[in-house]
Formats: sequence, structure tokens, C-alpha cells
Amino acid sequence: MYEPKAEHKFTFGLWTVSNVGRDPFGEATRATLPPVEAVRLLAEAGAWGVNLHDNDLVPIDASAAEQARIVREFKAALAETGLVVPMATTNLFSDPAFKDGAFTSNDAAVRAYALQKTMRAMDLGAELGATTYVFWGGREGVESDATKDPREALRRFREALNFLCAYSQDQGYGYRFALEAKPNEPRGDIYLPTTGAMLGFIATLDQPAMVGVNPEFAHESMAGLNFVHAVAQALDAGKLFHIDLNDQNGGRYDQDFRFGAHNYKQSFFLVKLLEDAGYAGPRHFDAHAYRTEDAAGVKDFARGCIRSYLILAEKARQWNADPEIQALLAEINAPASEGDLLAGDYSRSRAEALKAQPFDRARLGARGLGYERLDQLVFDLLMGAR
Repeated sequence: MYEPKAEHKFTFGLWTVSNVGRDPFGEATRATLPPVEAVRLLAEAGAWGVNLHDNDLVPIDASAAEQARIVREFKAALAETGLVVPMATTNLFSDPAFKDGAFTSNDAAVRAYALQKTMRAMDLGAELGATTYVFWGGREGVESDATKDPREALRRFREALNFLCAYSQDQGYGYRFALEAKPNEPRGDIYLPTTGAMLGFIATLDQPAMVGVNPEFAHESMAGLNFVHAVAQALDAGKLFHIDLNDQNGGRYDQDFRFGAHNYKQSFFLVKLLEDAGYAGPRHFDAHAYRTEDAAGVKDFARGCIRSYLILAEKARQWNADPEIQALLAEINAPASEGDLLAGDYSRSRAEALKAQPFDRARLGARGLGYERLDQLVFDLLMGAR
């Protein structure tokens, strides 16, 4: 029941299983895992695909000959394991050149270099078969609003995305771009901090149909928001092009815990939403193992992400088939006779009928909705008491 299959499309980033356990207060606790070995580990853990930043695979200062060798060996590992590369992205945050942003930097030379680096990374992603390209603007922000006009920053970001959309089309890559929001860290404030902000921004682009979102569980949770609602909005807009699954204790730094490690209830409703909606894209785990783990623990982490998703997917099926839960939902959502006035599109006659309809406000206010019982059934289901 909990064995991954290709149709689940479980993916991990190279940066996730290759995370060496370094943090701002401590050095690495495990050795770097080379890309080829990361691919093999993920295949053993049951993954379908592997995603990457450009420099996860090819060092930033590699020569053309070195890049060719690295890519050749990586492709051989993909062929050996059967893993695919569905998504690629660019590291525009690690190098000191991007200390004040990439596409929004005040330095025009930095903005030009960011475009160059991204085009080359798009070339690499296309060579490996990627069809989705994610943009996370980790340095696109400020510590002080004295340093940058936010309107100018948005204009610069818009111009960069318009340019790169045109580049993708000109090269025939067929990419769908997915924008990833985060409120802060590593900058004090990052522009377009939520999925909703990204959706609003997309409408201002030259080719909005090419661009969607890549919401991340931890990022919305850092802002104190409900991630399930952010994903639902993206689905409703037809813009859920990719998704980052992990876990987060709200109000903390970006923890990137194993999926399902902390928020059982919200993780359940997220999985239920994706499964009920028929989401067909990759289920990408952007997380990393605890700093306490060795290489074996990293494999346990990867397997745990997959297993947690599959367990919650089974719980979602149980929810949908549970007679008591479904009867309660039917009762909660039972239409009243007055509800007939809401059926259909606007018409003058319907508006007049609605204005003339008498409503018993006291009855409406006194009706119990059964939400306590329903919520307890969620707990019972998740705890295995049903």
C-alpha cells in the first residue's frame, strides 16, 4: 500500500539529499554526496525524479570540458536508475555577486549576469529533459527600504521574466515557469512574499499563460499562513505548476523538515486536496535530513517523505469512503429551500426574487453545524482510531 509507483511522481532536489548538515552555528556533520551517488540513493529510496539548481550539478567555475564530463556522468546515472529530471532552477543566491539580489539588484551588471547564468542553466535543464523551471528569488529583497524602491524592483523582476519567457520560446524549450514565494530569509524581507502575491504579479507579465507558482509548505507557514489555502488558490487559478513539500514549525527559521514530520493535520488536508483535485504534477520534496543524520539517515529521510505522503493519501481515501464522515458532511452541506435562489447565473428576475425572499435570521444563527464532531473524526482517523 505504501510502495511508491512511477505515477506518484515523487521527486527530490539534489540539494536535499546532498545537504551536509551545516547551519549558521555549526560546520558540516556529513560528507558531500556527489550528484551521481545522490541519484542512486534516491532511486533506492523509491523516487521517480531528481531536480537541480545549475550549481548542484556543475560547479560555478567549471570549465566547458569539466561541465561536459559531469553532465555525461550524470546522464549515465539517470539511465542506470531510470530517474528523470522534470524541473530545474538557477542558484542566484549563494555567490557574493548576488548579495543584493539578482534580477532586482541595483547593479545593472549583476542583473545582466543573472540573466546570462539563468539562460545557461535553462540550456542545461532542457538538455536533461526538464519541462518546468522554478524561480526562487532568495536574495530579491532588502534589509532596509532606504536601499531600493520596491516599484523599481518589481519592474526589474518583470523585465527579467519577460526576457526569459521569450528566450525559452525562441529556443523551443517549452518550459513552464513556476515562481516560488518566501517572506524572509536570507533577506530581511523578500519581494512577493506569498503565493497570493505571486499570482497577482503573474497577471502583469507579457505571457502570463507560461507562468505559474511553486508554493512551498515551509515558506507559507513561516508567514503564519495556511498552506492548504495557498495551494487551493493556485489550483483554482490553474497555476499550480509545481509544489514543494516539507514541514515547518510556524514562527521559526526555514526548517525544511521531512514531509509530515510536524503538522500531521495540515499535511493530511494538503494531500487530500492534491489527491481530490487530481493533481498530476510532481510531488517534490524540498526538505533535508536532520543535522544529526549520517548517510543512512539521509536515506531514511527520503523514504520517510515518500511513506508519509502515501500514508496520508490512504487516509484521504478512508475519509472519502467513511460513512459517518460523509453523512455528516452531507448534513452540513444540505441545501435549504432558499438556496435554490443561488442556482445559476445572474438575471434580473433572480436578483429580484432574492431581494424579496424572507429569511429567518434567528433560525440561521441558532443552527448547530457539527464542526466539533467533524474535527474530532479527523483526529480519530489520523490517529488510527477509526
